[in-house]
Amino acid sequence: MKYLPLIIILLGPAAYAQTDHMQHIKKDSAANKQTMPMHHDHAKMMAEMQHDTTKHEMMMSSQFSRDLPMNRDGSGTSWVPDETPMYMYMVHSKNWMHMFHGSVFTRYNNQDVFNKGSRGGSKFDAPNWFMYMAQHKVGKNGLFSVNTMFSFDPFTVGLGGYPLLYQTGESYKGAKLVDKQHPHDLFAELSVAYTQRVAKNTDVYLSVGMPGEPALGPPVFMHRASAMNNPDAPLSHHYADATHITFGTATLGFRYKNVKLEGSVFTGREPDEYRYDFDKPKFDSYSLRLSYNPSKEWALQVSNGWLKSPEEAEPHDNVNRFTASAIHTKMLGDDSYVATTLVYGQNRHHGRTQPSVLLENSLQLSKTAIYGRYEYVQKDAGELDLEDMFANDPNFNINAVTLGVNRILATVKQTNLTMGLQSTLNVSPQALKPLYGSSPVAFQVYLRINPALMKMGGSKKSHDHDHMNMDM
Repeated sequence: MKYLPLIIILLGPAAYAQTDHMQHIKKDSAANKQTMPMHHDHAKMMAEMQHDTTKHEMMMSSQFSRDLPMNRDGSGTSWVPDETPMYMYMVHSKNWMHMFHGSVFTRYNNQDVFNKGSRGGSKFDAPNWFMYMAQHKVGKNGLFSVNTMFSFDPFTVGLGGYPLLYQTGESYKGAKLVDKQHPHDLFAELSVAYTQRVAKNTDVYLSVGMPGEPALGPPVFMHRASAMNNPDAPLSHHYADATHITFGTATLGFRYKNVKLEGSVFTGREPDEYRYDFDKPKFDSYSLRLSYNPSKEWALQVSNGWLKSPEEAEPHDNVNRFTASAIHTKMLGDDSYVATTLVYGQNRHHGRTQPSVLLENSLQLSKTAIYGRYEYVQKDAGELDLEDMFANDPNFNINAVTLGVNRILATVKQTNLTMGLQSTLNVSPQALKPLYGSSPVAFQVYLRINPALMKMGGSKKSHDHDHMNMDM
């Protein structure tokens, strides 16, 4: 943990000079006054304004509340800040709103560039995921939503996963996956939800998935604006947000204003190595999560999960998982923002409590993004599959720092083509240096394809401009 203060300073939100929005507002106001007819039908104008407001509400409605903006939706039923930008395509039909989201990284990944140890690996692969979401209003206070997520990782990454030093979790061909990140399942989410507005600023909802995501942990890494530029899963993935693919889950939630309490029953076992099928739902685990968004720029949560036998390689090992997180997002302009996430996660199992800390930050400018991630994770010899070398199964403190940069090369039909590169410095504990080297360095270069930023609802300027027009 001695590296944490320095890393926090390095990865803290960057200072950024922003154009004065009031000047734009005054100019837009003057232009609108010049073009507005001197004589008009006031009733017609008000009707048009009401129609625009209704349309805006329909476009921006959350999947789990008719009173909250879509920007607040994270993965599963989790919350992110209302300032969170949205990268997706949106299609409207008469009674439904359809949304498409996703990302593909085609890359070369080398986890030990200088060959300092024997545990690194290199690979050409293409981690990816795709989402389709839809919602339909039911009467005056109801909302029905569908959420799906798919990944072709089993084909483009491989069933054995991609190289990632010090990563652990799940298994393949009867052995633990170590120094590799497992691929995601072809069917990563198939869930439906119904929300009922029971009073002003008050909702109740039920979400059921096969698979789905229980109310445990922060939004999964690929759905956080602070992490979306990084192709790699965090080393703390199985300490905080790994339950985002759960075969059999049901979540009941209650929201009052900006506070939400949720409870889930779900299957504790991680997905098996057969990535194309559906695992057996058991509903043998449960979780509780409390979320609070104190302002449009912040999202906070604490949660606890009681997982029964999550790992196939250790079937008798139950896990008590606690997480706490704070997410901050600030729009700096129409197409620029800064996003930061701090996550604490811990697993308590076989008589031990193993903590993790993650701090990630992304500064998105018009075309260029600069991002970073710091992680501290405590893992034992058993988790690293090193029991033969360390009979007393000691804990190891692992630190890793990632820095990256990318730039949007082109935007075609609302789709970004982005080139990027990043490097990770791993700081090995003394006992593991013979295997990993003292500070193995990872490097990767990638080409990313994903939907472009939606300007409507995604920037402070747009919000201010809409508010100004409604006031006129």
